[in-house]
Amino acid sequence: MSRRLWRSLAVIAAGGLALAGTQVTADATPSSQAPAVHHVTGDRAAIHAKWTPERMRSAIPLDALTVDAKALATVPAGSPHTVTPTKPEAAPRAFPSGGGAWTGGGAVVHTAGRVFFTYSGRTASCSGDAVTSGNKSVVLTAGHCVKLDGAFHTDWVFVPAYNNGNAPYGTWTANTLLTTPQWQASEDINYDVGAAVVDPLGGQLLTDVVGGQGVAFNQARGQNMYAFGYPAADPYDGTSLIYCSGPVFDAFISDGIGMDCDMTGGASGGPWFLSFNESTGTGNQSSVNSYKINFIPFWMFGPYFGTDAENLYNTAAAS
Repeated sequence: MSRRLWRSLAVIAAGGLALAGTQVTADATPSSQAPAVHHVTGDRAAIHAKWTPERMRSAIPLDALTVDAKALATVPAGSPHTVTPTKPEAAPRAFPSGGGAWTGGGAVVHTAGRVFFTYSGRTASCSGDAVTSGNKSVVLTAGHCVKLDGAFHTDWVFVPAYNNGNAPYGTWTANTLLTTPQWQASEDINYDVGAAVVDPLGGQLLTDVVGGQGVAFNQARGQNMYAFGYPAADPYDGTSLIYCSGPVFDAFISDGIGMDCDMTGGASGGPWFLSFNESTGTGNQSSVNSYKINFIPFWMFGPYFGTDAENLYNTAAAS
């Protein structure tokens, strides 16, 4: 697979308020392939201290990949499976949008954040999404935001509600990084999904502090979705939460999905939501910003959340 990283890089993330309960529907078909699990070593306190406001402001976000047209394998799917907040969905008001500042408020504003890490010796960033899980500590992101060019990133932290170097909900260090077996083996763009399990902070768990979005796997294609992020390349500057919304279509150079979205450098790892409720800012995450095509900059593509993505989530949630 041919790819390049955009010159101007940034990051994105989204999450949701913890709700009273969750609803689980339909058992998923298991896969025989286990996710790749990388246990983080090193002094957590030193990693936490490393990410000063100045260092975070200077980070070069690792951005969405750009790929050339190439036949790729089909992503296997099992039975539909959803772990979702129980509040009802509101009628859409900010739909569709090819890219604009999110002014709707809600949980997504409070839990959207940036991911920071060291990649090839340089300070870099992506984004992540705090999701509902039994351990209350799972962040979903893109595969290339946890591992790229054959190596897992180091000094990995998640900063919910990042705001120009400020961390209003704290800086959360990762103890485990995970990705799909296909991304681990060959960095297959169809499986560009990653996750992190973060340490407690101040005696509290991540989603007890910022909440967690629902997750959904093996869902019907072609539905309406919302994507969020903090793009930093022109015309964006990385300081505002940007969103796109509209019907999703099948990608034509991978087995992923696409959306009209002009988010620029900095979109990597940002969540895509089904059943997004604009009133509460919550939804069910079912993809991430992954790649763009050079000659079609107004489309963003993400991986289909099939059985391997679900296995990844289940492994992270049980960690």
